[in-house]
Amino acid sequence: MMPRNLIAALALVPALAACAPSVKQARPARPATTQPIPPQQAPATPATSFRSARVMSGPGLEGVIGADADALIRQFGTPRLDVWEADARKMQFAGTRCILDVFLYPQRPGATETATWIEARRSDGQDVDRAACVAATKRR
Repeated sequence: MMPRNLIAALALVPALAACAPSVKQARPARPATTQPIPPQQAPATPATSFRSARVMSGPGLEGVIGADADALIRQFGTPRLDVWEADARKMQFAGTRCILDVFLYPQRPGATETATWIEARRSDGQDVDRAACVAATKRR
C-alpha cells in the first residue's frame, strides 16, 4: 500500500503539468520569394500646399508688421542676425533695452517676404512688451 503523501503528490502531477508552457513545433522555413518588390513612391505634394503665415497685429506694431526687409533696415538699422530657412526669414535687431526678432514670410507663392510676427526680450531672455521694444529699438 502507498502512503497518503505519495498518493497526494502523484495526484498533483497532472495539475502541475497543465501549468507548464507548451512546446511549439518549429515550422519549416519558407522559401525566399523571387519576385521583386516594386519601389515605393512618396505621395506627390499638391500644388496648393502653400499656407500663408499668421499675421500678428496690435497697437505700436503698425509700421513693422507688413514691412519688407528694406523697410525694416530703414527703421532699425543693420540687423544683428539675418537668417533664411526655406522661404522664411528672421531678422534680429538689438537695441540698448531689448532684442527684437522679426519673422518675415511671403503671404502668397512667389511674393516678397513681409514681417508677420515679432518677438521681443531683454538680453537676459525675459519677455518684454513688443510695442515698447519696437519704439526703443527704432533709429532716431
